[in-house]
Amino acid sequence: MIRTVEWHDGAVVLLDQRLLPWREVYRVYRSYPALARAIRQMVVRGAPAIGVTAAYGIALGMQPVRRGADTAFQRICAAFAGSRPTAVNLFWAIERMQRVYAAVRNRPLDEIKTRLLEEARAIHQEDIEANRKLGTYGAELLPNPVRILTHCNAGALATAGYGTALGIVRAAKELGKTVRVFATETRPFLQGARLTCWELLHDGITPTLITDNMAGDLMRRGEVDCVIVGADRIAANGDVANKIGTYSLAVLAKTHGIPFYVAAPISTVDFTCPSGAKIPIEQRSPEEVTHLAGKRIAPRGVQVLNPAFDVTPQRYVTAIVTERGVLRPPFASSLRALAFAGQARRIESVHPPKSVKAAVRLRAK
Repeated sequence: MIRTVEWHDGAVVLLDQRLLPWREVYRVYRSYPALARAIRQMVVRGAPAIGVTAAYGIALGMQPVRRGADTAFQRICAAFAGSRPTAVNLFWAIERMQRVYAAVRNRPLDEIKTRLLEEARAIHQEDIEANRKLGTYGAELLPNPVRILTHCNAGALATAGYGTALGIVRAAKELGKTVRVFATETRPFLQGARLTCWELLHDGITPTLITDNMAGDLMRRGEVDCVIVGADRIAANGDVANKIGTYSLAVLAKTHGIPFYVAAPISTVDFTCPSGAKIPIEQRSPEEVTHLAGKRIAPRGVQVLNPAFDVTPQRYVTAIVTERGVLRPPFASSLRALAFAGQARRIESVHPPKSVKAAVRLRAK
């Protein structure tokens, strides 16, 4: 399995995704500011992978602390919270680390450091397990053979391992299904061309690469059976924020009667966000659009829009596949029911108290 992020010998090790597919380079981080910069600079990307990295980063940042633990902890958490705004798994992981710290802050400092590292490792392992479960649920939805169109990279590289959208592809293959994958380039950062294609070839699956503007014609010709994408944040009503270009694919899929599946762990659902209109959208550097492989491709002086994500309204989503099952519309009720029903102990470790109280009131009704 591709290792995106690891804790090794008191440091965090990341596979530098900016250099794929040309070079496979692992970078070692021994300070939390450098690790926060690595998230901003997309050395690591993908909502679940960012969350795991931030959790390890908080544990890493606390290692050299000898006094003023409260101040140091708050400063470290703030550094990671400011790294990227859209991926909700980042804030979910920070909140988990904050709850652990609050529970042990009056204990000896060595014990605090140990508990934080244990929690980061738990977040890491839980992500891998969630992806495997999610993959199994998703694979059962697919016909055999199946032709899948995917966008961006929602595989092992975007997670702690195995993947979400590509986790479904892997699980389908493990079930013996014949799978063909169409991967969009995913401009302007080319996560599809560089990362998804590299990852699938790494696993012995030969993808078919298409430019982003080929998807509609491919669907019109009847060559796509379903679209499967990941997510960086899912609002409480089922609206989905994912890599820019996802919304266009959802509209095309709806027009051509093709199922549009979103694959994401429950940690990607933001129950405090009522709809996609409230999801913050990261604006990235204009140079990602004006330059390709370091070379300028647009004339100087142009204005550039470069939002990293768009929002797909829930009405275009056929189903959301999670580690706890497949959700169908209406998502406002199915998301909350799946997240909270029979999960009282787990809720306390995942969701803020306000969400827990809201869920209890909903069940009482």
